[in-house]
Amino acid sequence: MRRLLLAVLATLIAIPAFAAEAPQTEEQKTLYAIGLIVARQLSVFNLTPAELDLVRQGLTDGTAGTKPLVEVEAYLKKVQELATARRNAKGEKLAAAAAAFLAQAGREKGAVTTKSGIVYLSLKEGAGVAPTASDKVKVHYRGTLTDGTEFDSSYKRGEPAEFPLKGVIPCWTEGVQLMKVGGKARLVCPAATAYGEQGNSSIPANAALVFEIELLGVTK
Repeated sequence: MRRLLLAVLATLIAIPAFAAEAPQTEEQKTLYAIGLIVARQLSVFNLTPAELDLVRQGLTDGTAGTKPLVEVEAYLKKVQELATARRNAKGEKLAAAAAAFLAQAGREKGAVTTKSGIVYLSLKEGAGVAPTASDKVKVHYRGTLTDGTEFDSSYKRGEPAEFPLKGVIPCWTEGVQLMKVGGKARLVCPAATAYGEQGNSSIPANAALVFEIELLGVTK
């Protein structure tokens, strides 16, 4: 992360700023993409507006060739330490929020909490067969964060998904086995049964996930 961030910042410092208008040429779009990369790399710091102003000041001074107020080399380690501290703090906050959400979901009428902490709620009982972990399933589903932000949906893609049940996150492998073909259920997945402490590009670390799943078919 540090190498990419420093490389991008160095590139940004070396180029003049364009006016605030939509990029037209491929070069302008490439330069705009640099800004998006910088923003993505800076997101780990969870900067306040005041902190972002300091970052802008550093970029401005570097672009203008102004004598820096600090020696960059002396702060490389501190930058990494700050990133780690901010990431850990955000992770702890998300973990606490996820635990509270799971506890509330588990109190909903009809909800069942499994030993692994998954909260299962049947929305419509199916009348077909129940899958096993070795089966291939056909499903429609929608996945959201606990704040309702959608990160995946087979409905939006316009077709069901098919995959081996043992080839997905543990929450799905366990939870979908509680369903029968024709049924619909909601799974609330603890981070440990989903994407854990790492997360991915659309799912934060330590995030609990919510899935609404329709089980359309099972292939033995």
